[in-house]
Amino acid sequence: MATDNDERFVKESILEVQNITKEVNSPEGVLTILKDVSLTINSGDVTSIVGPSGSGKTTLLAIMAGLDLPTTGSINLLGEQITSMNEDRRAQVRSKNVGFVFQSFHLLPRLSALDNIMLPLEILGDNQAREKSMNALSQMGLEKRALHLPNQLSGGEKQRVAIARAMVKEPTILFADEPTGNLDKNSTGKISDLLLDINRSFGTTIVIVTHDLALAEKGKTMHELNEGELV
Repeated sequence: MATDNDERFVKESILEVQNITKEVNSPEGVLTILKDVSLTINSGDVTSIVGPSGSGKTTLLAIMAGLDLPTTGSINLLGEQITSMNEDRRAQVRSKNVGFVFQSFHLLPRLSALDNIMLPLEILGDNQAREKSMNALSQMGLEKRALHLPNQLSGGEKQRVAIARAMVKEPTILFADEPTGNLDKNSTGKISDLLLDINRSFGTTIVIVTHDLALAEKGKTMHELNEGELV
């Protein structure tokens, strides 16, 4: 019989958000985007962050991933206090351990699908970049699209290429910002299933910012932001 001490049933936290506040200057004065936000995400979980437009979801995701810094508070990502690091050190943490998927895909328009996927591996100096990238394309069912440019792909295909690019370096944690926001209903379902399959197959921790409650509810945990505060 399993006990509370059984290691098979104990998950470690991979991301700890502690009392995060984000303020920016605006013509009307100081604008508070996030206010005293704290949450913990465990390794291997799928966590969704929902809320209306302007609630601070994307800002929170950027801070959690080390793309932005809070005004106050701290972020512990993969056992490291990234809020105390300079940008170069945060970039090193991201390049090795963190994957990103964005609503607007962020594919380089003059590079083929294959070359877009290869790019992060080439930056890391991986001499198997092409082989790994072709395998990632095949896993997405896009091996016949390897030489296509982004403008020759559908929205769903672009997002699958973007996911392949994020996953090809086998990140520990994947951040997805509105990954289905620009997709039709059919593609939305496919991308939702794909993200969940990645979590099941590879144990990748996934953090999703989304307006899509159907997608959000498929994760283990859902947090709601309203006017910069968790509710």
